[in-house]
Amino acid sequence: MKVLQLMLFVPALLAATVAADKRVLVLLENLTVKETHSIYFRSLVEQGFDLTYKVADDSTLNIKKYGEFLYDNIVVFAPTVEEFGGSLSAEALTEFIDAGGNLLIAGNSHLGEVLRELASEVGFEADEEGTAVIDHLHYDAKDGGKHTLVVAGSENLIKAERITGGVTAPLLYRGVGLLVDPENPLVLEILTGSSTAYSHNPDYAVKEFPHAVGKQTVLVAGLQARNNARVVFSGSLEFFSDEFFTAMVEQVGGAAAVPSGNQELSLALTSWCFKQSGVLKVESVSHSREGESEAPSFYTIKEWCRYTIVVKELVGGKWVGFNGQDMQMEFVRIDPFVRVTMENAGGAGTMVAKFQVPDTYGVYQFKVNYQRLGFTRVSTADQISVIPLRHDQYERFISSAYPYYASAFSMMAGLCIFSVVFLHHKEEEVKKKAE
Repeated sequence: MKVLQLMLFVPALLAATVAADKRVLVLLENLTVKETHSIYFRSLVEQGFDLTYKVADDSTLNIKKYGEFLYDNIVVFAPTVEEFGGSLSAEALTEFIDAGGNLLIAGNSHLGEVLRELASEVGFEADEEGTAVIDHLHYDAKDGGKHTLVVAGSENLIKAERITGGVTAPLLYRGVGLLVDPENPLVLEILTGSSTAYSHNPDYAVKEFPHAVGKQTVLVAGLQARNNARVVFSGSLEFFSDEFFTAMVEQVGGAAAVPSGNQELSLALTSWCFKQSGVLKVESVSHSREGESEAPSFYTIKEWCRYTIVVKELVGGKWVGFNGQDMQMEFVRIDPFVRVTMENAGGAGTMVAKFQVPDTYGVYQFKVNYQRLGFTRVSTADQISVIPLRHDQYERFISSAYPYYASAFSMMAGLCIFSVVFLHHKEEEVKKKAE
């Protein structure tokens, strides 16, 4: 009976572990948003996400209990909310990101103060109240005359298939423009406006230089923190709506109407943001002397070393071998003494580096620090000592010192010859002069 209970318990435990990273809190402007964005939410449920819906100003909101976060991902579809309810705030969401949580936010032209504060915390800046992205050359035929229903081409997407899903269809966008901090290396400009786009209030004439112009106008921005937490900020809530998902894009002066790529891009962005795409993990790390299998306690200078790291990528919910060919290993003592691009045998994720230990003893580290666009960061470090040769391991004679050997023996030979000549040479006596 106990064995049967254990057999039933183990699969349940495994299922709970798999679903642990799919707990999603959805904060809505109102419950109507759940209906207008039903295709998006239904797609998340089909992918196995456990969605919990709350109104953003609900007084019972709480994302943390007994020191642990209740959710792994948060979706904020409440653009105009001025203040979250309960214990939720911009500071609480920042703490959530610092703990490794993922955040997806969608706004509009009337962005609330709490979302503006949160955006500034992660390196984004939204334009002023009432402004929208305007493009007089790239807009949809369904636009009401203000040219705010912008058509964004796939060429404006970031060149990272793990983030965008390889979308090629045109995209519909209506919302506020974003600016990103150019000094923040962690921020990503996922979707930008065309060179003719700008951000301004469509109800007023342009009398001053717009806040954002051309490709500087960001429509969807992203962030991958140093702890691999991810944030996606879209300036358009309608971007995720059923209307835009099912719409036909009819760009004025362009080609025939085609289906929009909003649904494909939205799901790809969500998959990346919630760490279901572009995720790497280190399965094992080992190193040994060439021809051996056991890891030594130290290396001797000039020995040949073999370093192996196995890296897996999450694809379709399963861990498969990472097929990257540009991962490097460094052998570091303060500064790298050796930097080697590892070979990926058959693309199965087993990276191998072979190198000769430097002719300088000390304490070293095997370091791998892999950062590529769209992937989580891989960072490992293993410490090892490198010792000098023993006294009986050095060469008896060094070929480069042959001239010095020759000069020493030639001096010895010269001294011997000089000594023999000096000791055996006798000067003849000078005959005395006759008296």
